Amino acid sequence: MQKQQQGYALVVRPTSYLPLWRRLAQRVRSWHALSVQRHRLATLGEATLKDLGLSRADIEQEIHRPFWDGPAESDVLRDDRPHD
Repeated sequence: MQKQQQGYALVVRPTSYLPLWRRLAQRVRSWHALSVQRHRLATLGEATLKDLGLSRADIEQEIHRPFWDGPAESDVLRDDRPHD
């Protein structure tokens, strides 16, 4: 004899374990950090750029990218802190 299921089970699978406001705050912080990095890149001298294998044209292209145009989301939101 088989048991019959009665009723329904609601299964909710969150897209993330973080609340929406926290993910948004992380995204804004990452955009700001990317903007700061691009501005610092623009201040590097020619010798440093040569050491990095970059040209001034590469830098100009990078600093004119939109602030949201950065690494993949998985890279930006990755938690690199050591875990116990």
